Amino acid sequence: MAERESIQTSAAPSALGPYSQAIKTGELIFLSGQIPLDPETMELVDGGIETQAQQVFRNLTAIANAAGTTLQQAVKLTIYLTDLNDFARVNAIMAEHFDEPYPARATIQVGALPKHSMVEIDAILAV
Repeated sequence: MAERESIQTSAAPSALGPYSQAIKTGELIFLSGQIPLDPETMELVDGGIETQAQQVFRNLTAIANAAGTTLQQAVKLTIYLTDLNDFARVNAIMAEHFDEPYPARATIQVGALPKHSMVEIDAILAV
């Protein structure tokens, strides 16, 4: 089995369960799903989908930076939304955080997310 390294940073929310913020193995880094928690208060940020999505990308960026890389190295994202009507707004925010070629992606509507978040995003980075 390949060696695994846990990535942790106080610049992103601590895990809400028995998992790591990210795991590096070989040339891949797997970022756990992030919801729009403020890392200092561990509370959801106030605001709508735009505010929540921006916080999620800040959290993912902080974890990527702690791993010694950037979110621009993402090769795959999975976006979970409680309302697919937010799809276009999240697309616009995602475009602010990535240059082409954009990562591969799936977007899924779910019934609920932790802490009643509107959005959760996980990522796979190649380094």
